Amino acid sequence: MNKELLWEMLATPSASGRETELGKKLYGYAGTFSHQVRTDEIGDVVAVLNPDCDFRVLLAGHMDEIALLVTAVTQEGFLRVNRTGGVFAPLYPGHKVRVITERGPLYGSVVFTREMAKKEDLAPKDLYIDIGAKSKEDALAHVSLGDPVIFDTDCRELLNGCVTGRGMDNRAGAFIVMEAVKKAREMGCKVGVYGAATVGEETTMNGAYFVASRVKPSLAIAVDVTYTSDYPGVDIAATGDVRVGGGPVLVNNPSCHRKLQRLLRQAAEKQGIAVQTEAATGRTGTDGDVIHKTGKGVPFSLVSIPLRYMHSPAEVGSLADIQGCIDLLAQFLADLDPSLDLTWY
Repeated sequence: MNKELLWEMLATPSASGRETELGKKLYGYAGTFSHQVRTDEIGDVVAVLNPDCDFRVLLAGHMDEIALLVTAVTQEGFLRVNRTGGVFAPLYPGHKVRVITERGPLYGSVVFTREMAKKEDLAPKDLYIDIGAKSKEDALAHVSLGDPVIFDTDCRELLNGCVTGRGMDNRAGAFIVMEAVKKAREMGCKVGVYGAATVGEETTMNGAYFVASRVKPSLAIAVDVTYTSDYPGVDIAATGDVRVGGGPVLVNNPSCHRKLQRLLRQAAEKQGIAVQTEAATGRTGTDGDVIHKTGKGVPFSLVSIPLRYMHSPAEVGSLADIQGCIDLLAQFLADLDPSLDLTWY
């Protein structure tokens, strides 16, 4: 595993709609192992193997993260914000944050009061950010309306191969996609492979649409995170029995293609990888939902990374699970036959 790349990805700000810094890094990295590297007008990055093959497989892992968005400034110089993606406001008071400006990062603290702590329906619009400004004019000399705000946290290794950080949802998935494509080439993969680090999943899913509509894949695998049930306060009836360190997660879902599920399980068995099963209804809440309905329709399935405390400043996952996803997907790609018939489950 290229842990150096993973740490760099987790440390790089990539608020939804502002993924350029991370995208440029991945574009450069993809050029070291792929036959082609593609991008588009909104910053998706696609590592391509065997571009002349008519049988095309799309792997998609989004590289954007949730954020707050500066919407106004008070006369005293405090920033007012709203949400970009699935933000849970009670997590923010009293935390350090970074405002991502055109001039670079600006640091701040989210205002905390005891009354705020008692508020049961705290929303992003109730938050204030202190950047040390003396006035509205002082603040606006450094910050623009529309600038994203992310937690100012770091990445750390925990016991037993666990890792914690901000935005593992879903920079870990984008990392897996790149590493799976790299390993698939080493294993002699013959089909066309398009490993996409997509933008905008947390807000518009526009990246998945841009990529899928241009690649026109024969099939697709979305790579994203999923909830676990291995910590207090979680009901397995809602999440299934999913655990960090238990292996990649495959989902039984009405929209996920059952034959692809079987092929993914066969690839896992071939690699000796334990997999977990999640049962879900309706949409998957991933790029796969958009890819599935692109063009004439794309058969897809989902490989998920078990993740605790999703959309918090200290998500927790497992390096073993990440490596398991890489190995499973690389084997799946290496085993694919361009004559695969997906018309019957």
